[in-house]
Amino acid sequence: MKYFNLPESTIVNRFIPKSKFFEKATVNSKLKQEFTDTIKRITWAHKLSEKTININGTENIEELHIFHIELKNREIPKKVLQVIDKTIPYAILYIFEYESDRAYGMTIKEDSHQRYYFSDWNPEIEFDFTGNTIEHIYQKIIKQFISQKIDADIGGENFTELVEKDAHRDALSREISALQSKIKKEKQFNKQIVLNQELQKKKNELEDIK
Repeated sequence: MKYFNLPESTIVNRFIPKSKFFEKATVNSKLKQEFTDTIKRITWAHKLSEKTININGTENIEELHIFHIELKNREIPKKVLQVIDKTIPYAILYIFEYESDRAYGMTIKEDSHQRYYFSDWNPEIEFDFTGNTIEHIYQKIIKQFISQKIDADIGGENFTELVEKDAHRDALSREISALQSKIKKEKQFNKQIVLNQELQKKKNELEDIK
């Protein structure tokens, strides 16, 4: 099966047994069960490399693969993806499908913590597979995820700075949620004031980034 408007030369269309990931990564019984409970089928759909699209890879991103994952429920199994990403050394664009619904995901593997980007279900998004290098294509796809996330055109922004800013934005959002929970639980008025001041500071910082 062909996905997106990609050349025939990129089509792989190969079924990957879930057991293959167990052979190459340390997977406990609980995680193996999660593979079974959440994933119906994994298909290696496309491979974008110098040989298949005549565009050079780089040291960071040598190839870009596209995996089609049929799900057993309408929830993306992030722990399962972590196993797949540790097993496959290349960048992967995921297509998630549950019945008639579809979503997409991609991982940034350069940092110590795998950072995931996901679309909404059934998004209005068309990925751009043109570029000077495979890494350029990869960066454009990540930018498309971030553009959808913040509802803004960021095409011309520096990729590294953009990803760092987005990570900082997410960290601030988590800190704001944690502070809001603390304020609800705090019974001492003086401590509530201090926490509210910190909360407002974080909200202002987040607004500045946006």
